[in-house]
Amino acid sequence: MKKRHYVAAVFLCAAAAYLAGYWSGSPVGPGAGTAVTEPPQPAGKTGSAVSEDTFPSGTVRVSPEKQQVMGIRLAPVERSAEAHTLRVLGRVAADETRIYQINAAVDGWIRQTYNNPTGTLVKKDERLATFYSPEFLSAQQAYIVSLGAIARQKAEGERVSAQTTLSRVSNQQYAEALQNLGMSEKQIEEIARTGQRTQDVQILAPAPGFILARNITPNQRFSKGTELFRIADLRRVWVVMDLFENEARHLKPGTVAKVIVPQMEKTFTAKISATPPQFDSATRTLKMRLEADNPAFVLRPDMFVDVELPVTFPPAVTVPADAVLDSGLKQTVFVDRGSGFFEPRQVETGWRFGNRVEITRGLEPGERIVVSGNFLIDSESRMELAAAGMYGTIEKDPVCGAAVSVKKALKEGRTSIHQDRTYYFSSSDCKERFDRDPARYAVKPVEGND
Repeated sequence: MKKRHYVAAVFLCAAAAYLAGYWSGSPVGPGAGTAVTEPPQPAGKTGSAVSEDTFPSGTVRVSPEKQQVMGIRLAPVERSAEAHTLRVLGRVAADETRIYQINAAVDGWIRQTYNNPTGTLVKKDERLATFYSPEFLSAQQAYIVSLGAIARQKAEGERVSAQTTLSRVSNQQYAEALQNLGMSEKQIEEIARTGQRTQDVQILAPAPGFILARNITPNQRFSKGTELFRIADLRRVWVVMDLFENEARHLKPGTVAKVIVPQMEKTFTAKISATPPQFDSATRTLKMRLEADNPAFVLRPDMFVDVELPVTFPPAVTVPADAVLDSGLKQTVFVDRGSGFFEPRQVETGWRFGNRVEITRGLEPGERIVVSGNFLIDSESRMELAAAGMYGTIEKDPVCGAAVSVKKALKEGRTSIHQDRTYYFSSSDCKERFDRDPARYAVKPVEGND
């Protein structure tokens, strides 16, 4: 009887223990204890206790309260195509292929001028001025005589057709001589129609455009080679921009840009010229040219305009420019490793445009980095490294470039020996990369040393 009571008491105690474990969330049996202690999570994950010893030297821990005070903001690293708009100042210039210079081919005198000062819009063949030169008198006389000979030979018939051909050749030569002296085709045709010489040679506009330069006055004597007028056809103009080399290399010929005249609230489209930009040694910039149609002649030479240029980059890993701390010798970002830990990570950068910078090495998409308040974290990281230097030797990770505590690396087994030299690493990943190709990262011996 006593034995039976003893067995019943043991059974009740076991049942009570089981129920107590069940309701407390700690069941016994296989798998017991898993609800109390969670397995360690990978670096960068949150929700578990993480030891600072698992992170590279310089890693700091900042509590959530302190993060708020320091104004720390985080953002994920993403891989995407970037599109930017480059805004620069442009200056309108006349198209050099549409500028006409009217130079004197002979010595002479200005006889008559007209109301066409600099800036006047003139039409093709519009009269600009007249001048006198003795050389035209004999040339006109020879031209008129050749015309008379041709008329007489035509009247005599086909018996002298060969002579007629020769006279026509001579007549063409005399007409070309008048053109070379500066007489227009229109005035030469007038002489052929009337058969009369003229003392006033007309200066006509060779094309429609604006007068850029006017170097004549009434009764002015001029010498051969003097520039009398300079006219620009402004139906198509250039827009010249000063760009830095890192900006110009992303712009291709034919790219369509937007040209804005803010004072007039007008917008034009223009294309980047196929002509390579010229380097200006004074401003240390490249002068790039746009070509634009100019309806109604709104764009005038030396006018300043706003230019918007589209720039598109292929998919790449990019971060805000403020996230990268550039010391001149290296670029560093702080990576969120979870539980308030921030790891300093040396990175390599590519293009920088606007407020974005390309990361070519050191970060992977999905990682979270500090984009605001990183200067404060950097100061604490430097203090951490300084404290580590007081208690142990600091070496440089040959793969990742981070500072490494020798004592911590030895303790965690993050060392490798190559050619009788010991190398220390800030993380296991850096060590694995070194072990795969040690010759790539090993320090080269100094020449002359044993």
